[in-house]
Amino acid sequence: MQDAYFLYHSIGMYPGKEADLACAMAGFAAIWGRPNDSQWGYVLPLRARFIDRWRAILNAAPQTVTTFDNVTAAVHSLIQSLPKGHLRGRTVLVGADCFPSNHFLLKGMAEAHGFTLKTVPLRQGAAHVEDEDFLDAWTPDVGLALLTWVSSTTSHRIDLARIVAHGRRMGSLIGVDVTQAIGLIPFDVNAPEVDFTVTTSLKWMCGTPGAGVLYVSPRLIAHLTPSLRGWFSQENPFNWDITRFAYAPDIRRFDNGTPGCMAALASLPALDWHAAQDHAAILAHNRRLTAQLIEMADALNLPLVTPRAEDQRGGSIMLRLPDTLATPDIVAALRAQGITTDNRSQTLRLSPGIVTTEAGVRRLHAALASLTGR
Repeated sequence: MQDAYFLYHSIGMYPGKEADLACAMAGFAAIWGRPNDSQWGYVLPLRARFIDRWRAILNAAPQTVTTFDNVTAAVHSLIQSLPKGHLRGRTVLVGADCFPSNHFLLKGMAEAHGFTLKTVPLRQGAAHVEDEDFLDAWTPDVGLALLTWVSSTTSHRIDLARIVAHGRRMGSLIGVDVTQAIGLIPFDVNAPEVDFTVTTSLKWMCGTPGAGVLYVSPRLIAHLTPSLRGWFSQENPFNWDITRFAYAPDIRRFDNGTPGCMAALASLPALDWHAAQDHAAILAHNRRLTAQLIEMADALNLPLVTPRAEDQRGGSIMLRLPDTLATPDIVAALRAQGITTDNRSQTLRLSPGIVTTEAGVRRLHAALASLTGR
């Protein structure tokens, strides 16, 4: 039963996903298993179509988006590609509520690249970094800031336009991780204009693992030289002269060896489905159900971790369960009733999407009331 599926902050479902995915993989197997030379002529155009789907979602210009295994790998490649010494003696700025993988990466890169990692802390008792605190920490010494558009643990959404405008005044490079809301809330790499964007095809996009993407502004691409390079980093991958390597003039310079295409092919049906939908209707459905989840939390006297104001949150509602309850046990008990959620410590994460229904919210409400004794 899918009507009580609340896991769009993690994986994401749409009607017919299993059949679409099986068909895509069967199509790949049929082509790849043939003893002929048709394979790359089938696979590479599908990868290109995957990229074009992402360009449309991001409103990105041609040749500014490419594939990566995940967000962490994309951020790593972007930083490695900056002009030598660009960050040396400067600061990289990130919030304490960023996705932990990004923080682990930046902390590890700081010494090698000679930058100081400044992590904007949470206020005492707060669940997310306040925009004002991020702005106060963003001083002219910041060479690069990695913004988290929507937090994975609170669904707090930053005032992106205000924060990017400040970053422009500071003269910093600005990147944004849009993973937790892309596909649900409209996003445009040009409004406000950012230098790079990272995301994945999971979550609201309903794709598969391994289908990450990197967007880089066309203003910036020519100044970047990725250290991981290979035959697909060139304008002409079929240049066999090992003495004549030259980076492609566009985002392809971030490609390296033979591209891994499986995740793009597996995620393409979800992106095709998404492209055919009424996106305003999907968002309206989410807003209707998240409002009901807030009402449920109030009725059960469970504190919200997520901001109440619509314009300050993504598509999720996070609740704090009492310390007297073992939250993993609550999640397991809900799962046994066909209600799919997850938790981070005492925070119960709830993200209703296209397959979630009002009846599913009511079932969740009744189950939580019973399990929490409220």
